[in-house]
Amino acid sequence: MRIDVYVPLLLSLLLATVAAPQAGRRIAPALAARVLATAAVVTAAATTWALVLLALTLINEAPPVVAEAREDGRHVPEPVPELIGVAALAALAVITYRVYRAIRAEAATRRALRRLCQGHPPDAELIVVSSPVPQAFAVPATRQEPGRIVVTAAMLAALEPGERRILLAHERAHLGHRHALYCTAVALARAANPLLTPVSTTVAFLVERWADESAAGSIGDRTGTARAIARAALIAHQPRPARALGFTDHAVTRRVAALQTAPPPSLWPLATAVLALGVLPAVGAADATGDLLELLAHLFV
Repeated sequence: MRIDVYVPLLLSLLLATVAAPQAGRRIAPALAARVLATAAVVTAAATTWALVLLALTLINEAPPVVAEAREDGRHVPEPVPELIGVAALAALAVITYRVYRAIRAEAATRRALRRLCQGHPPDAELIVVSSPVPQAFAVPATRQEPGRIVVTAAMLAALEPGERRILLAHERAHLGHRHALYCTAVALARAANPLLTPVSTTVAFLVERWADESAAGSIGDRTGTARAIARAALIAHQPRPARALGFTDHAVTRRVAALQTAPPPSLWPLATAVLALGVLPAVGAADATGDLLELLAHLFV
């Protein structure tokens, strides 16, 4: 346990600083987003569990446990220094608060987005808002409500007919591929493990790239899609609601440049390696769990 329990923390740093940038640049956006989101969630769960294991080692410092061990003449093992156990307990308290805040923020944002859609027919996919601010974004579906596309009149007026079709195809891709779930998953993973912040940023960019590629494929015009994104970015200066997947979000220059080249390959070997890197922390946490169970058996049996 002395080494295995720290493996998830070290591997999460490797995932964030090495694997995420490589996957974001070299793997097709759809595959890269899926792989990185999965790896982030598993890694965040493993690192949180590793902190739980470190905090549980404080059991052997509890006065009743120490007294009973001394009466029986048994040695009380110390798998990690007491200070580390205390630090892990404090980190768990911070993580709990961060995740709680992330969940509340997500719920509040979803309610705010739903309020934008109130008063419109339940089967209306497109909602045009009479606003001078050029914006366009997707509102994720819920169990009660379908996904919606919100576009302001100013945005529609600023785009040519062909560019409007690209915009709608982009937002439909967000809804059809449930990109909000990926963004929410990595946001919660980042709350549980701040080391994963670069992974969250990369996934946010990749879902936009994924929607770009989907729109370009459905329209059959990569250059036209790039031009529509660039044009919309020039006219959209106002911030859109958080968690709404917008047409002009996340590194527009990189997205336009990517659409002017051939679609990136899937590169399954690299994707598999990234996914394996996300699974390894769980393996380390599982091994550390076995070691802790042996410690508890030594204390109480």
